[in-house]
Amino acid sequence: MPTPSDTLDRLPPTERRHPLSTGLDTLGTRALLELINAQDATVAPAVRTALPELTALVDAAVGALERGGRVHYYGAGAGGRIALGDALELGPTYGVGPETLVAHLAGGPRAADRAAERAEDDAPDPADPDRPGPADLVIGVSASGRTRYVLAALATARATGAATALLTGDPDTPAAAHADLLVVLDTGPEVVTGSTRMKAGTAQKLALNAFSTALMVRTGRTWSNLMVTASARNGKLRDRAVRTLVTSCQVTAEEAVACLDACAGETATALVVLTTGRPPADARTALAAHRGRPFAAVRALTRTPGTTR
Repeated sequence: MPTPSDTLDRLPPTERRHPLSTGLDTLGTRALLELINAQDATVAPAVRTALPELTALVDAAVGALERGGRVHYYGAGAGGRIALGDALELGPTYGVGPETLVAHLAGGPRAADRAAERAEDDAPDPADPDRPGPADLVIGVSASGRTRYVLAALATARATGAATALLTGDPDTPAAAHADLLVVLDTGPEVVTGSTRMKAGTAQKLALNAFSTALMVRTGRTWSNLMVTASARNGKLRDRAVRTLVTSCQVTAEEAVACLDACAGETATALVVLTTGRPPADARTALAAHRGRPFAAVRALTRTPGTTR
C-alpha cells in the first residue's frame, strides 16, 4: 500500500510544497515580497537550461512554416492564457495571425477573461476549423504535464501526423509519450503550493516570448532588429513605423511619412518601396510571393534578370 510519502513523490514538482515557504502566512509584507522575489530570480536560469530544447523547437516551427503548415499552442488556465497572449501579440508586433500561429484555450474564447476550470478536463473540439493538420507543429503548455486538455490535443495531433512538443515543469510527465520534443522548465515548487501562475507561469512567458520572437526573426519578419512587418494602425505604431523607415532606409521623416501614406500604412510595403524604388503594387506582389518577408521581397525585386541568386 502506498504511503503518503510515496504519493507526494509522484506529484509533479509544481504541485509539491516549497520547504522555504512553509511559514509564509507568518511573514511581514517585506519579508513575504523578498521571498517571492528570491524565487522569481530562479526562473531565468531554469529557462536558460532549456535553451537546447527551445532551439530544436524553433527549428521545428521554422520547418512547419516552410512546408506550409502552422504552429498551434494548446493550453488551459493560466498557462493557456499566457500562450494566448503570446499568439495575439504577434499581430501588432509582426503582422501575423492565426494563418501562422494559432492559440487554443480550454473553454474557448470565454476562458480568456473568466476562469473555466472544468474545461481543462475536456478534449479539444474535433470540429474546430483551426484544428491541426499533418504539416503543423502543435505545442502543449502545461506546468504539471498532466492537463487532460493538453494531453488529448497532443495525442490527437500526433495521430494526424503533426509534429508535437510540450512545455512543462515536470521532467517525468506522462505527456512525454505524445511529444516529439519535451521542453522542461524546471522551476520547482511554488511559494504558494500549486500556484503555477507564479514561477511556472513566468517561465512559460519567458520561453514562449523567446520562442515566438526567434521564430519571427528566423522567418524574416524583422529587418536587423527592427519591426517592419506590422501595419501602423494607431499613433504609437505609426510613429514607430516612421522611425523604422528613417533608420532602415536612410530617408528623412518627411519622406518616410509620405511613403507610408502612399502604402496605406503598411510598413513592410513602404520599406520595400523605399529600398527598391518600385511602386507599392510591385512591393505588395513581391511580399505576397515571399510570405510577407521584406528582405526576400527586396532581393527578388533587385535581382539581376537571368541570375539565380
